Amino acid sequence: MCTDIMDLDKLNNTYNIELKKIENANTNTLKRCQDAIALCRHQLSLLKDAVKAKVFQSRDDEIHFFKKIKQIPFNCLIYYLEVYAFESQCSKINEDHRQKFTDRVKNKTYQFLMDHLDFVNYMEQGQTHLDMCFFTRSNAVQIMMMHKDDYFYDLDFNTSHDLLLAKVTAYRKFIDYLESRSHHGFNLIQHSKLKWTSSKVALTELIYALYHSRVINNGKLEIKEIAVELQKLFNIELGDFYKIYSEIRLRKHSRTKFLDEMSYSLINEIEKNDS
Repeated sequence: MCTDIMDLDKLNNTYNIELKKIENANTNTLKRCQDAIALCRHQLSLLKDAVKAKVFQSRDDEIHFFKKIKQIPFNCLIYYLEVYAFESQCSKINEDHRQKFTDRVKNKTYQFLMDHLDFVNYMEQGQTHLDMCFFTRSNAVQIMMMHKDDYFYDLDFNTSHDLLLAKVTAYRKFIDYLESRSHHGFNLIQHSKLKWTSSKVALTELIYALYHSRVINNGKLEIKEIAVELQKLFNIELGDFYKIYSEIRLRKHSRTKFLDEMSYSLINEIEKNDS
């Protein structure tokens, strides 16, 4: 039997929804990492079973699977494993030495990308002439294990470069994470008793509304500064709130759902009191 590439694409739909729930959950970083890692491993198991049970209809379908479909949970798995390892080690390091530790990790990650610059350029430039070699299993015997990280590895489920692509994608995201941590500080010191109990998307709406309304410090604060202070105030880590904002902009209906609901609740309460 042949594998329908559309069916494999659909397998990732539920995964994407579940991952967003984990990323928006009001839990600490390590807990979110653990949940995301478990989800990614489960999704990769489903994809592996689907691929091993059937054959691809064409080489193009096989390339699309290893270059696109599998990458969705694969690079996410690697990213969250890296974040989990970093945060676990960082928590045991004296605060005075955390920035040096972060710089070492970031330099090591940059070095990996430099060591594979030709492949990075190949992907960035949208080249495809080596895809048959890189993203089909015909050359899987040439796979070189880079190190013993707990990633999915199986000759029937890997090509010579799909792991490398996943690592490049994950490491770029990991570098952004490290830079964000350096900028915002390592600990959200919980002086406030307030706790944000709505979604991260909702708080992101509020942050951007405050920024563009110029109602804080006469509009002289950068949006990052507002985000940092509100995270401290509400004892929550937003992560990549720029990405969250991008997703808000892509909404087909109300782009200010949370703010609209707040306004409705207030108006409703005022009208109740007036009646």
